[in-house]
Amino acid sequence: MYISKKVLISTFLILSSVFVFAQEQKVQSKKNSDKEEETSVESEYLTDVDGDIIMTLAESDDYDNKLVALQYLQSALDEGNTSDSVIQALDRLAGEGITSQSRTKGRVTNNFPEIRRQACLLMAKVPTEHTKNTLISIAVADNEPMVIAAAVKSLGQIGINNNDETVEAIAFANRRNQVLNPTSSLALEVLNAFEALANSTENRKTMIDSISRISVDYHYVTPVRQKAYKLLKSISSNGNGDKKKKSEKKSKSSDSSVVEE
Repeated sequence: MYISKKVLISTFLILSSVFVFAQEQKVQSKKNSDKEEETSVESEYLTDVDGDIIMTLAESDDYDNKLVALQYLQSALDEGNTSDSVIQALDRLAGEGITSQSRTKGRVTNNFPEIRRQACLLMAKVPTEHTKNTLISIAVADNEPMVIAAAVKSLGQIGINNNDETVEAIAFANRRNQVLNPTSSLALEVLNAFEALANSTENRKTMIDSISRISVDYHYVTPVRQKAYKLLKSISSNGNGDKKKKSEKKSKSSDSSVVEE
């Protein structure tokens, strides 16, 4: 009887301990949940504040403020902040003096190519349809080779090429620049972008034509022309391989049909 009492007491103590532990865990879990929710709200608030600050700096007429905005954007994007305000600020700075103009007595006062160049490079960190479209607009509208080169570079890194529209835009921008102001640095970025987009291009005719023009244009430095020539050979080789695979697939399909008959 004495032993039974000891067993009952021990069992009671164990169950009590388990109950207390469970309650403590429940309280701790609620505290953690509240803390996480508080952190999330605080993070969202700080994100909004950052975006507002960046947008204010980007819309300023002062060149130095725009440079500071770019630094903020770099940090925000590195931290994964792609809020609407951040994207709007990027759009604003990428089109500074082109898609968004400030004028005094008819003269554009915010033509800042370096600002546009840096903003275009940052856009590669946001690989979306929206940024792709913005970069295409800049590439075909800007007159500064270094800005076009930055837009083309980011387009190649983003890699979105639906219906070959990115390749077509890059080829157009390069063709226009090739006539007015052939620049080796831009031609090199065009070749790099074409190389990155080759596999996603359905009709490579425009791409091949653009690369061919670069390969024989002596306005460009020798290394650029040599790269164009090598890229042509690579695309041609891959194209022949694709045709061979399609032919073999078609042949197998035809043989299968004959066997079934």
